Formats: sequence, structure tokens, C-alpha cells
Amino acid sequence: MNYVRLGNTGTKVSQICLGCMTYGDAKTGTHEWVLDEKASRPFYARALEGGINFFDTANIYSLGTSEEFLGRAMRELGQRREDLVIASKLHNPLRRTPNARGLSRKAILFECDESLRRLGMDYIDLYQIHRYDHETPIEETLEALDGLVRSGKVRYLGASSMWAYEFGRALQLQSRNGWAPFVTMQPHYNLLYREEEREMLRLCREEKVGVLPWSPLARGRLTRPSGQGQTKRDATDAFAKKLYAATEKADREIVDAVERVAKARGVSMAQIALAWVRQQPGITAPIVGATKLQHLDDAIASLAVKLTADELRAVESPYVAHEVAGF
Repeated sequence: MNYVRLGNTGTKVSQICLGCMTYGDAKTGTHEWVLDEKASRPFYARALEGGINFFDTANIYSLGTSEEFLGRAMRELGQRREDLVIASKLHNPLRRTPNARGLSRKAILFECDESLRRLGMDYIDLYQIHRYDHETPIEETLEALDGLVRSGKVRYLGASSMWAYEFGRALQLQSRNGWAPFVTMQPHYNLLYREEEREMLRLCREEKVGVLPWSPLARGRLTRPSGQGQTKRDATDAFAKKLYAATEKADREIVDAVERVAKARGVSMAQIALAWVRQQPGITAPIVGATKLQHLDDAIASLAVKLTADELRAVESPYVAHEVAGF
């Protein structure tokens, strides 16, 4: 396993982050395709065996059960808290009440405590705003987040998909007021969706913000040949349809190119797609979901793959501009 700095901090994380949205209680009704606690345990064990120390979850994933599964797994697998880098997020509501959604001071302080309770931990290494809250003054959000860092409940702050001007303004306000800064950004980024290259990724490089791409394999579309049968997630993941359905025809040429490069290399398509993400400037660690142990093995094996200039051109050249998706 390779370890890199988490943004412009001194903390080291594995170059693969295990995304834990895949693990939770399907009975919550949020994701039908998730693996339950018993089925998910081997994935945490395999990740740790492979040297992964970085785990990403969120309060909304399966209504908190993802956080519960992750926390129990780490304890029962005998992991020392100081050896782990645990990331979680907040924004979307877990309850149907007026103050359950968003990034108000009230919501932030409550949700952080709730995440710590579910995780069974004293602090969160990386606490991220899942989306931008246009109803709450950004100053209120940033000051409340700074308070969490000063209290010791949170080590670092991160953000996820938003417009680059919003992120830039937030970074400016944090610097101006001496508040703890966002050290990472989670953008929607993969070979099928590269719109973040226009502004967000350039901003992150300029500000030395670490980049943690979500959906680096395009919800599995970059892991299998075009036209191959649907998985359970394909059939039930409504968000994925919003992300990729409109561009499916245009993306097929890229998927075909990934397949050709993978065959020539004698490796899986997933390894090629992840190697491409990792080789892009400023990337810290892609967030990889896994419903089969082979998915984790492929993710770890991708660290040994370095694409040549010709291979990079082959998989990049078919790309066409896409509508912004993922906010």
C-alpha cells in the first residue's frame, strides 16, 4: 500500500479509501443493494489486510447504520483508533423535522455528536459537508465547523460536490477569519465525467486541497464491457441513472477503450480506470466501493499500474463535454 498526505496536512492516508456507503441495513429503504453487517465484515478485514487505513462514510448512508457497522467492525477487528483515518459527512436529513437538514450551527453540533455515538468513537478524523447549504449563511456553517475542530471532536474538515466559486469563497472566509480550513474536496470524477477538471480541480491544486474522487469507477460502468448485464445496483440505484443515463451512448467509446487497454495489459478494467484517476494531478485517494472481495483486490492492485502516454490518450480522447451532474 502507498500512503500520501491528506491534503496539506501531516496525516498520512492509504492511496485507496474504502467507501462505506455499500454497507448498511437495506431495511432503512435508502439503498436496496447494500450489504448487511455480517456480509460486510470480510470487506473491512480485507481492506485492513491490504493496508487500507482510510474509511469514508456519512450519517445519511442507510440512515446511520453504515457508521454503526464501520465502528463495530474496527473495534471487533482489534484496530487501534490512532491507526485509522475515519471520514464522515453531514447535510442530508435523517429525520422529517424542520432542522434535520442542512448546515446550520444547530444541525452541525447535533449531527456530529450523533455520528460519534454511532461510530463509538471520540473523534472523527475528517468531517465533511456532503453538499452546500444555500439556506444557511456560509459564515454560520464555517464557524460551527471550526468549533468542532477546536473542541477536539474533529481533526480536519472537508467538503464535497459544489460549484468551484462556492468552495473558493468558503476557503477565503476560513483564511480571513482564522477558522479551520477545508483540507479535502470530494468531487464526482472519473473517465466518464471530467467536468471538474475545468475549475474545481485547478482550484484544489492551487490551494493545496486534497482530492478524494467519488464514483471513480462510474458506478461500475468502467469495470465491465459495454452492454454487459445489469447488476442489482444498476437496477435500483436511482442516483446513478441521473448521473449517467443521459450520456450512456457517448460514454460507450470510453468504456470500449478501457476494455482494450485492460486486455492488452492483462488486468481488469477496474485497475485501468483507477490507475487513470490516480495519475491525475492533485488526486489524493479515490473512494472505492466494493460488493465483492475481488473489487477490493482490484483497487489495491491498481496501485501497481502506471499508464503510458499512449494508453492515457486512448482512454481520454473519446471524452465529450457533459452536463454538470452530482451536486
